[in-house]
Amino acid sequence: MYKQYYQHFLQARPELLHCAPHSHYYWPDVTRAAHLAYWDDSARFADEKWSYLFSEKIPRLQQCIAGELNLAQPEQIVFAPNTHEFVYRILSVFPAGKPLKILTTDGEFHSFNRQSRRLEERGNIDITRVPCEPFDTFAERWQEAVSASHWDLIFISQVFYNSGVVAPSPQVWLDAVATPETVIVVDGYHGFCALPTDWSAYADRVFYLAGGYKYAQGGEGMCFAVVPTDCQLRPEYTGWFADFAGLAKAQVGPVAYANDGMRFAGATMDFSAAYRMMAVFELWQQEGLNTAARNAYINHLQAGFLQHIASLKHPLLHERNRLHANDANAQHGHFFTYRLDNAEQVSALAAQLRERGVATDYRHDRLRFGFALYHDVNDYRTKIIL
Repeated sequence: MYKQYYQHFLQARPELLHCAPHSHYYWPDVTRAAHLAYWDDSARFADEKWSYLFSEKIPRLQQCIAGELNLAQPEQIVFAPNTHEFVYRILSVFPAGKPLKILTTDGEFHSFNRQSRRLEERGNIDITRVPCEPFDTFAERWQEAVSASHWDLIFISQVFYNSGVVAPSPQVWLDAVATPETVIVVDGYHGFCALPTDWSAYADRVFYLAGGYKYAQGGEGMCFAVVPTDCQLRPEYTGWFADFAGLAKAQVGPVAYANDGMRFAGATMDFSAAYRMMAVFELWQQEGLNTAARNAYINHLQAGFLQHIASLKHPLLHERNRLHANDANAQHGHFFTYRLDNAEQVSALAAQLRERGVATDYRHDRLRFGFALYHDVNDYRTKIIL
């Protein structure tokens, strides 16, 4: 139905059914011209391009993202090459020698998990990780944990990357936060541009992190943070973008920061991905393909996929091994995860699928199938044959 938008990527590997868009979404064809436009603008402006980017291109992209999240202040959106840069920049608002209490889950992405475990080696970092499973009781257990202590930092995903299960929104638990000084971060990478997301109620309180590598379809190199309105935090990990307007001033005295989201900016980066992401938003606008429509199509694909998998009667790929909440009203992200007995089973099954032209991805004992606009239900019936 939407394959016409992805012909360059599809024709590059015509024999492959790419079921890993949750890892790296194919780029629509419009992004190729956008990528070249960045080169041309770099030639046109050379060292003057930063003023052009921050006065023309970046505000347009901020407005698109703000529209996606229903935010009234696009200037609170700031960009970086990856979300991990934001994670560490947010962590740097706390003095390095200060004891920290962090609340998170055991379902966070590798970068945060790795970084938080490394921080624990300092000896003055206390991290509580609430188990995601059982999913049906997670919201209650998470809310209890939030209210159980005075946390310095709370970090949770919008959609858990290792299951696809949607976490409870801040609406469920935000009132349980005991102190207004607690820094709250939601990793929205698996929700942004996949699930309709209204962030307006949290714009004054919660950081939201996401990027273009997955469902925004613009590729790597363009991630963003929504910085809470009127935030006065001063990250120690900072760069020249964070006070772009003050570059001509004498750089003496206390380090100054922008009064909007740019206070969490870093330094020189490649903005070609901004052009690609902008082109994707423009394509969606031209075609009337909003997030609700895209999500509805993915739900259609997921239903067809599950029907086909059930018909296979496979000893490993079945509903008992699929991670999901039993609540019929529970939302799910744009991928399914199957947990098998061990990592060896998973790697062997992934290899078998790849030999038959189906690309998946896996993490330890979990095999993930993602769903994309460049699929149709018949792809699963003709390719996934086990």
